[in-house]
Amino acid sequence: MSLMKAAGLSAGYEKKVVVSGIDFTVSGGEILTLIGPNGAGKSTVLRTISAQLPAKAGKVELCGADISAMREGDISKKLALLLTGRLRTERMTCADVAETGRYPYTGRLGILSQEDKRIVREAMELTGVYHIRDEDITCVSDGQRQLVMLARAIAQQPQVLILDEPTSYLDISHKLKLLSLLRQLVRERGIAVVQSLHELDLAQKFSDRVLCISGGRAERIGTPEEVFTGEVIGGLYGIGEGSYNALYGTAEPPAVTGAPEVFVIGGGGSGIAVYRRLYRQGIPFAAGVLHENDIDLPAAQSLAAEVVTERAYEPIAPETIDKASEIMKRCGRVICCTEAFGTMNAGNRRLADLAKELGILENLST
Repeated sequence: MSLMKAAGLSAGYEKKVVVSGIDFTVSGGEILTLIGPNGAGKSTVLRTISAQLPAKAGKVELCGADISAMREGDISKKLALLLTGRLRTERMTCADVAETGRYPYTGRLGILSQEDKRIVREAMELTGVYHIRDEDITCVSDGQRQLVMLARAIAQQPQVLILDEPTSYLDISHKLKLLSLLRQLVRERGIAVVQSLHELDLAQKFSDRVLCISGGRAERIGTPEEVFTGEVIGGLYGIGEGSYNALYGTAEPPAVTGAPEVFVIGGGGSGIAVYRRLYRQGIPFAAGVLHENDIDLPAAQSLAAEVVTERAYEPIAPETIDKASEIMKRCGRVICCTEAFGTMNAGNRRLADLAKELGILENLST
């Protein structure tokens, strides 16, 4: 079921259009994540679709109704909003903050019923902050504060939850906890989540669809598999130095230029730490022999001056060993990162043995 829809939407403030060409539909049980460079207008889009800002053009539907024609109280019963920024309160406990999520359902005095209190407690237990309910909200950690704000949004019992950079200020543990909770909510309660994220690796892992915003337009929308490619992300963020690694979901720095001085024998993840160490030391290096499906390969292709590869699932061919041997001899230094050799990478054992015979094999720790 479609819970939110944007059609021909342009978002901005005052007389300025910041982002145009926004078209999407979000259904229950789905997470849509906005990504794009700083200043692209992601927050402006989120404020517009949540009726915090009027649309410059186009239309936003919330649960089938034009949101611009809905009363604020009715919107609050269907949509919860968690914006960027630190909460400013005076002498409010964590429970007090979470309880404000029930205000759309209370009378003017904001008096909570026993049912309201049960809902708030359930939300705080779900987010793991019930044990700090009596703590001053300004005295808890950033991670706990963000989870209290999420509890407030959950207590609102929305059908659509909108979050602007919900992982800001959080350590990796709290980032994972918050995003895992969102995944649980969409799965178990059938709500729709629209959020913005800077962490591309997390957006790739936790999103069902991704909306790319850059250059004043919504450039494209698609699944993580369609969006998180080196070409799309490189173009979206204008990456000129380095590259985006789609397999790892991370950015990689540019390789150190120059003739390789070290040959690294790796494979199976054993070489990555050495590649990064050599990069930090500014030493150009070669890597091999790596199979085309080896986990070391993407890092090697980004950081190494030269890479020797072999077809996936095939033993290292004699001609490939010869090619690697020539490069290895020119380097004059060899680091072997693996001690495990089998049928497929037996050629790398031959390379290591040759390096030892030539007296150019170094200890991994050197």
